[in-house]
Amino acid sequence: MRWTLKSKPEKEKVQMLQNELQVDALIATLLVQRGVETYDQAKAFFRPSLTDLHDPFLMKDMDKAVVRIEEAILKGENILVFGDYDVDGTTAVSLVSSYLKSYYPNVATYIPDRYDEGYGISYNGIDFAEDNEFTLIIALDCGIKSIDHIAYANAKNIDFIICDHHRPGDELPKAVAILDPKRNDCSYPYDELCGCGIGFKLIQALASKRGQTLEDLVLYLDLVATAIAADIVPITGENRILAKYGLEVINSNPRPGIKALIQNVNKKSLTITDVVFIVAPRINAAGRIKHGNEAVALLTEYDLDQAEQFASEIEQHNSDRKGLDKQITVEALAQIEDNNEKEHFTTVIYQENWHKGVIGIVASRLTETYYRPTIVFTKSGDKLAASARSVKDFDVYNAIEACSMHLEQFGGHKYAAGMTLKEENYEAFKAAFEKEVRNTISSELLIPEIEIDAEINLSDISPKLIRVLNEFEPFGPENMTPVFLTKNIKDTGYPKLLGKEEEHLKLFVKQENSEGFGAIAFFMGNKLNQISNQKPFDAVYCIDENEFKGTVTVQLRIKDLKN
Repeated sequence: MRWTLKSKPEKEKVQMLQNELQVDALIATLLVQRGVETYDQAKAFFRPSLTDLHDPFLMKDMDKAVVRIEEAILKGENILVFGDYDVDGTTAVSLVSSYLKSYYPNVATYIPDRYDEGYGISYNGIDFAEDNEFTLIIALDCGIKSIDHIAYANAKNIDFIICDHHRPGDELPKAVAILDPKRNDCSYPYDELCGCGIGFKLIQALASKRGQTLEDLVLYLDLVATAIAADIVPITGENRILAKYGLEVINSNPRPGIKALIQNVNKKSLTITDVVFIVAPRINAAGRIKHGNEAVALLTEYDLDQAEQFASEIEQHNSDRKGLDKQITVEALAQIEDNNEKEHFTTVIYQENWHKGVIGIVASRLTETYYRPTIVFTKSGDKLAASARSVKDFDVYNAIEACSMHLEQFGGHKYAAGMTLKEENYEAFKAAFEKEVRNTISSELLIPEIEIDAEINLSDISPKLIRVLNEFEPFGPENMTPVFLTKNIKDTGYPKLLGKEEEHLKLFVKQENSEGFGAIAFFMGNKLNQISNQKPFDAVYCIDENEFKGTVTVQLRIKDLKN
């Protein structure tokens, strides 16, 4: 494990912010590291406001999208809201369809079958639209590369509005409107929105034409916050505003579907991390195991009893998903060993009967064991389909693009992608991908890294520091939970091994002239000897507040330790 201490920001910037905000140097340093350098930026960071959201009409083609939807409503056309089967797609479809249905009845939804149709806009979906007399399709979280599909729809006199956040190719589909801030010709001020975020900008634009305000749209933000959490987009700019307000909705007045998913969670309030690990996997499980339609049914249901029924079915899917991903991960690790590929720069593996719905999770699991770009293939119809995951700072999309001569199609972004290929091209692609990564990745990127915000003493941890750190939430990419380094600490209690297999460490740590703090080190039971008998050690950790039986205590969550 590499420990990297972030370089200290310019002293003058820290000093200036310190004076403007009347905070200590540590807080000012953490803020400047996050790009917060002025009083106004600090105000926007600590007090995100809906009024700071950008005008949706700054997005290229937004005016065209609104005109076409208003025309469809005026003419009584049938509108089909189409989206991907993952959390971002199903929340986006739920958002846009439920908003449109609040004032127009001729709206239906379509989620492609993960197994029969695969990712993105499908010919089946377009045929469904034709058979059922839909003349406008709004595609969410997909479509930016669907040139042939849109041409197919145009030939049937079906118009498309594409709302996507993935990188476009050299050519854009011939749709009525394409909302994607990553378009080269789009000057929208923020390009890190997820698919559901772009769906929200669309309803924001529609609402403004109907005399509604942002306050009228707050009830949809539980969906947007869930998508932001699940899609691992930066928690900056508009995403920070949408996530903050969305979390408030989740914790105060969530829609029945989300309420049904979280009602058994024994927490006063959920954080973005809780949404990532509790809400998102369950919504995802519907599309992975059964069908994404079940997620949309849950998220658009207004009757709590019915929502609870849907949630209980989805809970079962999630349980099935967990069993499958454990089993496939074991088989995948065995395959790497059998193929003598432990020393490779990449992991590329394939087995025809692996469940397509969990190969993305398995790819993530494998990167935890062999820290390197990973692609897991399975059979999908007459082709192979795969999910790719990357390691920090390596652009797996670019590496896949360099090998695209072997692929049928591919899409995604820096850290995650999907693709299909013909079975006879698998070995050629595997060799090309290994060669491309070997030639382009630096050796240090193949060692997991812990980025440390600041080195502090335990005596620096005060109630005031913790109170201000809580205001840094919601955490996520580009605003991660601060990580601290403290050197020369000792366990002064009796370190305990916890867990069924004694895989975790529980400690009570002190530094000279400091009070002690409880600490937990997950999956570090094997480091017991390094800290026993009050041996001094260095630790990197996050500061948590641990609530037990109504009492809140400070606990250090140790990420790594070294002598």
